[in-house]
Amino acid sequence: MPKITPRVAVLLNTIGLYAISVVLLEAFYFQFALHELPCPLCLLQRVGFTALAVGPILTLRYGPKPSHYGLTIIAALAGAGIAGRPILLHIEPGNPGFGSPVLGLHFYTWAFIFFFVAIAACAAMLLFNKQFSELDPPPSLGLFDRAAVWFVIAVTFLNAVGVLVECGFNFCPSSPVNYELLDRSPGI
Repeated sequence: MPKITPRVAVLLNTIGLYAISVVLLEAFYFQFALHELPCPLCLLQRVGFTALAVGPILTLRYGPKPSHYGLTIIAALAGAGIAGRPILLHIEPGNPGFGSPVLGLHFYTWAFIFFFVAIAACAAMLLFNKQFSELDPPPSLGLFDRAAVWFVIAVTFLNAVGVLVECGFNFCPSSPVNYELLDRSPGI
């Protein structure tokens, strides 16, 4: 069985952070390039992806610990539950779903798959005990690792700004058609 050292665990968590960032950027692409405003469930899925990043960030900061994988699994379970709701809403035959499909599946279906893969990946990582044996000090981080953390933080911040512009200071509409904050601004 291959041995996963703390350094390899950090690298795998870094790759996970980049994957989360790419998913959030793709959601941004759909929102701004294709003009598909996210519904409240879509926004909650983005929160799920942001929560999914907490465990890997803790691993990069403090080294690999089972609790970090546990947090990631909990976030992925919550995200899968949120993504499962629109799947069930649009499961009946002939229902076109919400938003444009990507490779035949809607974003919420891909989100469900991604959350499931995150659960499986964390469960698999928990099988490699060597990564937990050398906890002091945590592995030193390179530019690639640090950039992953700042990248996911920046994408999360942009998502928060996007939600503010879309919903304003009110509840988000169930079927958004415009940007609430922009419609209220004079001269825009």
